[in-house]
Amino acid sequence: MPNPSNAPMIRARSLTKRFGERVAVSGIDFDVNPGEFFGFLGPNGAGKTTTMRMIAGVSPRTSGELEILGGDPDREGARIRAEIGVVHQQETLDQELTVRENLLVFGRFFGMDRKVIATRADELLELFQLTDRAKDQVEPLSGGMKRRLSIARALIASPTILMLDEPTTGLDPQARHLLWDALQRLKRGGTTIVLTTHYMDEAEQLCDRLVVMDQAKIVAVGSPRQLITEHASREVLELRFPGGTDSLPTTALEGIGDRYERLAERVIIGCENGEAAHARALASGLTPESWLVRRSSLEDVFLRLTGRSLDE
Repeated sequence: MPNPSNAPMIRARSLTKRFGERVAVSGIDFDVNPGEFFGFLGPNGAGKTTTMRMIAGVSPRTSGELEILGGDPDREGARIRAEIGVVHQQETLDQELTVRENLLVFGRFFGMDRKVIATRADELLELFQLTDRAKDQVEPLSGGMKRRLSIARALIASPTILMLDEPTTGLDPQARHLLWDALQRLKRGGTTIVLTTHYMDEAEQLCDRLVVMDQAKIVAVGSPRQLITEHASREVLELRFPGGTDSLPTTALEGIGDRYERLAERVIIGCENGEAAHARALASGLTPESWLVRRSSLEDVFLRLTGRSLDE
């Protein structure tokens, strides 16, 4: 049945996926709201892609509740899959067809009218800045162009939800920003977008809300700004010691900020005021070769929650 306008596009409660004895997703809860850009962030093996596959209806859940567009994917899989556009990490474009032909052929899989497909294809080529390459073969295109074409193809039937699994992996900065711009335009047009990514700046730029996953569980949820406020200090002081940090006394590091992390040649200190923390570092006898004060970022949150824990 149709999804009520005020209901989540995706709703999961205690969602679990096991492969034999291995638990890939362990009892997670989340909602994705209409028109939202929602992200899954986490290290390799955290359960992001497995969750995406359950949402896309290609991997049945082991237990828990999962509702997509008002229906159960186990019972209404065909209807739900018809309303979801999926872009996988690996390219699946037809290399022997032209750019425009890839869109036209894919549209016919959905039983669309040929004139409607043609109009939609031209709109998408313009949105993804591929109009001047419409008659070109796919094989010689750059990685960024191929990725934009893959997303355009997933949108040919105007899906209600667009799902992107690591969409900018391997792309150069210019190609990434071109893709970000196109995705932001789609979001402003009302498309609900679900993304997995390893890139912190990508999640911070694009996502309205996101969940951070680690070891098959959700460890944090919120907007990028909320997560930074809740899980990181206001500023970060970075002190660089080219000779290494092993010889630095722990007593000299304590009390400079809220927490610190000792790396090979750097000490990263979470604090409310980086300038004041720098003054305390010098007063404690530290002699860094260089120092930097910056605002805390989503990467600081990510590392604290899933990677190297900052010493409290």
